[in-house]
Amino acid sequence: LCFDILRHEEFEEGCKATCNGPYDGKWSKTMVGFGPEDDHFAAELTYNYGVGEYRLGNDFLGLTLQSSQAVSNAKRLGWPLIEVGKALYLAEAPGGYRFYLVDKEQPPNDPVQKVCLAVSDLQKSTHYWSSLLGMKVIERHEEKTVLMGFADTQCKLELHNIGGTVDHGTAFGRIAFSCPREQLADLEALMTKENQKILTPLISLDTPGKATVEVVILADPDAHEICFVGDEAFRQLSQMDPSGNALLDKAMAEDKSDDWFAKHNKQKASA
Repeated sequence: LCFDILRHEEFEEGCKATCNGPYDGKWSKTMVGFGPEDDHFAAELTYNYGVGEYRLGNDFLGLTLQSSQAVSNAKRLGWPLIEVGKALYLAEAPGGYRFYLVDKEQPPNDPVQKVCLAVSDLQKSTHYWSSLLGMKVIERHEEKTVLMGFADTQCKLELHNIGGTVDHGTAFGRIAFSCPREQLADLEALMTKENQKILTPLISLDTPGKATVEVVILADPDAHEICFVGDEAFRQLSQMDPSGNALLDKAMAEDKSDDWFAKHNKQKASA
């Protein structure tokens, strides 16, 4: 898909804001994207050393990116592609996550166009994301989808009405935004006033050797987890790490978790 490794971090125990899902023990995260996190979309790939598989739900419907290079890479490597529209292909990652590839030259800005989430009540979810969180509605398609964003230059959020219950499975995805630190307490107060769900009240999170950030984690009407992080510290934490690739390679080479479970005649947990 042509993503770059932006940074890689290892943790010895579960995150107190469940960044790695509700799992204890050693885990890692690898941030991937097409440029600095400050002005590009980034995906956080979370690996729990003791979990062997996850059950996907119907909550995350896909990520769309514009890259003819990604399409040609998939064809060259024999990766399954399904043509789902004009110059539009569907590819599935090893874990089953969907990526929609627009077969056009990668733009000079961020090629990640949108992230699509399933909702059960489009009107209710649109109100939450626009009236409470401040996203701008860009497009509406009858009662099926709404495209939204905080800025025209950023990756967009698409809400897709599935007309039924949203199932989050056991993979516990989360969408995150940065905002000025001073807004975090106000956001938490607004959600309390509006009787909306707050999963994690304002809290500080440490990353070994890096900046400590403050976050508030919310849940929308369909329990999609939304993390708002204080931008000032996040800009320090999210600096691109030139050694990110090497750290990831080292972690993968040293990961003996499969061997450990086999030696003790055990299986990794199925989440």
